Amino acid sequence: MGRKSRRAKQRRQEAPRPRIDLKLDELPGLLERTKEVLSPEDHAKLKAVMDTFAFIARELLAKTTSLERLRYLVFGSKKSEKTSIVLGERATPGEAGEKRPGAKTKSPGHGRNGSAAYTGAEKVKVPHPSLKHGDACPDCEEGHVYLLPEPATLVRITGMAPLGGTVYERDRLRCNLCGDVFTAPSPAGVGEEKYDERATSMVGLLKYGTGLPFNRIEKLQEGMGIPLPAATQWELVRDGAKLLVPAHDELIREAAQGEVLHNDDTTMKVLELTAEQRAAALADEETERTGVFTSGIVATREGRRIALFFTGAKHAGENLSDVLKKRAAELLPPIQMCDALSANTASQLDTILAHCMAHGRRKFVQVADNFPDECRRVLETLREAYQNDAVAKQNEMSPAERLHFHQTESRPLMTDLETWMKGQLAEHKVEPNSRLGEAIRYMLKHWSELTLFLQEPGAPLDNNVCERALKKAILHRKNALFYKTLNGARVGDVFMSLIHSAELNGVKPFDYLVALLRYPEKVEDAPADWLPWNYATALARVREDRAPPTRP
Repeated sequence: MGRKSRRAKQRRQEAPRPRIDLKLDELPGLLERTKEVLSPEDHAKLKAVMDTFAFIARELLAKTTSLERLRYLVFGSKKSEKTSIVLGERATPGEAGEKRPGAKTKSPGHGRNGSAAYTGAEKVKVPHPSLKHGDACPDCEEGHVYLLPEPATLVRITGMAPLGGTVYERDRLRCNLCGDVFTAPSPAGVGEEKYDERATSMVGLLKYGTGLPFNRIEKLQEGMGIPLPAATQWELVRDGAKLLVPAHDELIREAAQGEVLHNDDTTMKVLELTAEQRAAALADEETERTGVFTSGIVATREGRRIALFFTGAKHAGENLSDVLKKRAAELLPPIQMCDALSANTASQLDTILAHCMAHGRRKFVQVADNFPDECRRVLETLREAYQNDAVAKQNEMSPAERLHFHQTESRPLMTDLETWMKGQLAEHKVEPNSRLGEAIRYMLKHWSELTLFLQEPGAPLDNNVCERALKKAILHRKNALFYKTLNGARVGDVFMSLIHSAELNGVKPFDYLVALLRYPEKVEDAPADWLPWNYATALARVREDRAPPTRP
């Protein structure tokens, strides 16, 4: 008898394993009981495994997920979604490497930064040791040397702790007769507080701008010989956030006046809120909302961008509705860009709705291997529309000029695509319930919202700017795992909003936070003067007022 036959016979002789029925809603309680026997690290790993299992089980129970889509949801895409890469060998010759109109030419240098990029570095002027302007030339001995406008530069990078410290050792003298002690005064400019506004700004930027958890900052600082406990870090950002509220509230008011507002959601964990929901469930009370989210809103107005974050039980549409309550009554309804999920339009919003083209396009990317010819038709058409948009941005067209350009160049392409997709279904060339049929039906169902850029001036093609903004919250969730309380989430929202708004407007977020924390009374009196794009003027005015008068 062969080895395989013996193994098969052995399996048939084994007693069948008992079936264990487990409901998904029993998993939280099961995980809670394992805390007593597992270390925090092992419990976190087990929780991640069980969350993944529950997610897969729910997708399979829905009976609408193919194995290919499930693999995509769990492991993500293994390749870029660029049209040339998705189509691969199916792209026409010269198309994959063809430079799109309006694309920037990559300068040589292998990613190295020139000296002009180091705007925050200390500048040290180095004079020539033997020559000065006007001296005779040491080579020809007839001409004279003059100073060139551009100096030769050397860039040298040194390492240091994110937060530095200084220990002032002040002399103390004691009288040998009366015993009085005389201590040297603090140096000029040294305040009474141990941590200044720069320390708070750096902790806030590391935590909420780069996703570095408090405990990792603590370990890093400890290794550099400047200890900074995690509890102290929290106290710094907690107290700092109170001073930042006026500027944050003004950002919300400015965002409400925006011409285009992008919004989207990502899941978040707030332990305090989760505990309240669990208590209500155990008491057989019906909870109105069980999920916790961080909503991202990016508003554009007069070429400026504002990023806002809101964490709690509300969806993105509800948070956007709260923001728009501050909108001036005389303004026309803004354009709202989001995907087609109902959560993004959860409230009655007086907006002109646009849907994200990238979401509709991604559905064809996911099935391009199975339907190469059909997907190529769609992806290449959308690529041309995006190329036209790039040309409009490169030429700095006004919203009206951009609309006219798209109507001239992109509308015929999109009209042909719509006709082709309708024909695929009407002529039964595509099974409506197939993955390709679902992608086509999605595009046709939301066609008006997806092609709003052909109807309204300034309407964007996609919601990518908001999805990039939400990476701030996703990075925090990935590294810190959760917020402990709603107050902690509020602090994170304030810092993230100010940090990313500064980044979107080309402002250094560290310098911006320092300015807000250094002059909180000025910010509270006139918050509109302390927004990322104009705070430098207000800061210069304050410094000028506080400068000592010059002698005649």
